[in-house]
Amino acid sequence: MLYIHQLPNWPKLSWDHPTIAALLGPVRHRQGRLLGRMEALGFTLRSEAVLQTLTLDIIKSSEIEGEILDADQVRSSIARKLGMDIAGLIPSDRHVDGVVAMMLDATQNYPKALTQERLFGWQASLFPNGYSGMHKIITGAWRDDRKGPMQVISGPAGREKVHFEAPKAARIEKEMKTYLAWFNRPAAPAIQPTEVEPVLKAGIAHLWFVTLHPFEDGNGRLARAITDMQLARADGSAQRFYSMSARIRKERKAYYEILETTQKKTQTQGQGVSSSAGIDITAWLEWFLDCLDRALDATETTLADVLRKARFWERYPAESIHERQRTMIHKLFEGFEGKLTSSKWAKIAKCSQDTALRDILELVQKGILIKDSAGGRSTSYRLNNIF
Repeated sequence: MLYIHQLPNWPKLSWDHPTIAALLGPVRHRQGRLLGRMEALGFTLRSEAVLQTLTLDIIKSSEIEGEILDADQVRSSIARKLGMDIAGLIPSDRHVDGVVAMMLDATQNYPKALTQERLFGWQASLFPNGYSGMHKIITGAWRDDRKGPMQVISGPAGREKVHFEAPKAARIEKEMKTYLAWFNRPAAPAIQPTEVEPVLKAGIAHLWFVTLHPFEDGNGRLARAITDMQLARADGSAQRFYSMSARIRKERKAYYEILETTQKKTQTQGQGVSSSAGIDITAWLEWFLDCLDRALDATETTLADVLRKARFWERYPAESIHERQRTMIHKLFEGFEGKLTSSKWAKIAKCSQDTALRDILELVQKGILIKDSAGGRSTSYRLNNIF
């Protein structure tokens, strides 16, 4: 068995053009329609949709790697960095700010060249204290092989399964120069035979980067940030209305399976391959485009949530509801975990339970909250479904 980076024709990649074109056309059409719909919403609603999408994208990209970020901190950090005036902002820690800064640089500054220095900054921002968990790692530089080969492994100690082994560290600097030169190549006004369609380029860039695995840690999140950067180039817009990371999180098992299948070749497939032939990645691009199509589907939910909140604030202007109530209403719109009780309100809003109950009852009287049927100690409340 060989990995694709060990083949003599690496990194020449190829695919079945008719098969991929049949999938690409409808996806590009849906992207165009979505951008058109969002333009019609107006600045305020578009900004809310962008905030919601970026928050989801950052949270889900970290979840894929098993890291759980505080959603309110992520949302607050994004809003502050983008200069958005929203209710319920809270302080965010250094790690969250670093992850947010990396993603915003990728998406908001998408026309800028992707450079070695920029990637070093992104990777260092994911690990501001130089540790991944309890382990000291190399940050702001390419990995080395001092701990052995870079491998993707699963399973308990002693029974590990190696899913992938990356190129040796000595190759990384040269490989990344080739990668960055390709990624930064400007698109032709009309796609030439030698040019790659911008959305396909996002899928290729993702696969190529995770195959090189150039850093000691953070490669998956960086690959997804590069994907978002290239999709922003494809859309010609820094405003993000759909999240590939959220979709990949839902399909994480399939994501890892298609990566592993694509990155491995059997000995018979690897032997006798001409360096002029391309490495077939049709299956990967099929999965990538299907996943993007499903990500566009999920945007309907985001848009519905944004419009629901817009209707609410049109009916109840911010000045008619005080700060604690606005913060809690925001949390309910964002998807409050469990049932809302006066004790939870008091804890989150940092007030007494008597104050919390008064806040709640005022919103019940206004028709904003509804009391659930169960009473007594289990009394809970929810948003009125009319919004």
